[in-house]
Amino acid sequence: MSVRARLSGPVSARRFLQLSVAGVAMLGLVVASGAFVRLTGSGLGCDNWPRCGSTPFPAKDFHAIVEFGNRVVAVGGILASLAVWHASRRVDGLPRWVRLTALAAFLGTLTQIPLGGLTVILDLHPLAVMSHFLLALVVVALSILVAFEAWSHSGGLGAPVLPGWLRLLAVAGVVACAVMVVTGAVATASGPHPGADEDVHRLGLGISDTVYVHVRATAVYGIGLLLIGWQLLRARRAAPGVVRLAVVLLGVLLVQMLVGEIQYRNALPWGLVLVHVTLGAAIWGLTVGLAYTLWRPPLALVAAAPERVDSVGEPLRSR
Repeated sequence: MSVRARLSGPVSARRFLQLSVAGVAMLGLVVASGAFVRLTGSGLGCDNWPRCGSTPFPAKDFHAIVEFGNRVVAVGGILASLAVWHASRRVDGLPRWVRLTALAAFLGTLTQIPLGGLTVILDLHPLAVMSHFLLALVVVALSILVAFEAWSHSGGLGAPVLPGWLRLLAVAGVVACAVMVVTGAVATASGPHPGADEDVHRLGLGISDTVYVHVRATAVYGIGLLLIGWQLLRARRAAPGVVRLAVVLLGVLLVQMLVGEIQYRNALPWGLVLVHVTLGAAIWGLTVGLAYTLWRPPLALVAAAPERVDSVGEPLRSR
C-alpha cells in the first residue's frame, strides 16, 4: 500500500485509540520537557528565536542544548496531535465533536510556537511563562477527552456513573484542580527558578504567601476528591475501573503532597520541583479523565468482559 493510500484510507477504532494514547503521552512529555528547561535555567539558552544563536542548531552549551531539545520535543507534540486529528477524520462513525476536539488540541500545540517565541522575546516574563505552561495543560486535557472517546468507540460506551449531582461535583473538582494548578504556577513564578541564569523578573509576590494559597487550594481539591472517592467505593461493583482510576489519582496526589512538603522545606531544589510539576500535570490529566468517565465511561471500566460491545451505540448499563 502506498504512503498516500495509508494517509487517506480508513482508520480502525483500535488504531485510533493507539494514536490518541500515544498523543497524550507525547504531550505529557512536552510539559515535562518545558519544566526541565525552566528549572535548569535554560530558558534563554537559544536567543534570536526561532534560531539558536547565530545558527539554526545549538552550540556545544548545556543550556542551548536543553532549550533546543525542548523545541524538538515540542515539534514531536505538534506532529502527534496532527496525526490524531488527521486520523479522527478517517474513523468511521466517530462523532463530529471528537474530531473538532482533536483539531482544537492540534491548534493549541501550534499556538505554542509563537507563544514560546514571545516568551523568549520578553526575557521569560513570568506571565508569559505561565501562559505557555497553562496552555500546554489545556491541550493535554483536550487530548485526554479524545483518548477516552477513542476507547469508548473501540470497545463500547457505558452508562453514566453516580447520580447527576455527584457528576456535577466532579466537574467542580476539575475547576478546583485548575485553581490548584494555577496557584502552583504562581508560586513557581515567585520562587527561585526564573528560567535562566540572567536577571529575569519575577512576579514580586512572596513565596510564603503564594505557597499558603496553593496549599489551601490543594486541601479543597483533596476534600472534594475524597468525597467523590467515597461515593465511588459504594458503586465499585458497577464501575470497578472508574474506582481504580480514582485510587490512582488519590495515590499520585498523596505523593505530590509529600514531594511538595519536602521541596519547600529544602529551599526548592530544582530536581524536586521538576518532579512536583510533572506530578501536577499528571494529577490534572487524571482529574479530567476521572470526571469525564463519570459522564461517558468506556464500557471496559464499568462492565464485565462478556458485556462489552464492538462499537459505540446507546449507553449500556452493567447488570
